[in-house]
Amino acid sequence: MLSNNYRLKLEFICSRIEKGEEVKLEEMIWAEKLAKSNHSALEMLRKARRRANNPNPNEGGLDDFLDAMNLGDPDPSNHMTNNNSLDDIVEWFKQDKPDDWRQRD
Repeated sequence: MLSNNYRLKLEFICSRIEKGEEVKLEEMIWAEKLAKSNHSALEMLRKARRRANNPNPNEGGLDDFLDAMNLGDPDPSNHMTNNNSLDDIVEWFKQDKPDDWRQRD
């Protein structure tokens, strides 16, 4: 659970990300470190990035569903496209697990 001060600071950073405003490097480093150790912080950052890339998803559409469920990668450069070969699809489904993949959040 996030402390009140951490939550407020992270909400401020996320609101700036959503608006496309500049975020200081120190703030992003802090937010990324927090997101690595706290699942709620990770969800807040992911949602902010998704909204920055697609600020007005169609209500009831796939993007709206993904945003509501907080699913998928918010970075469009990591998304699959229609021009992928079978090998690319197989590679996409493989997961590179870090050494601590059994660690719980």
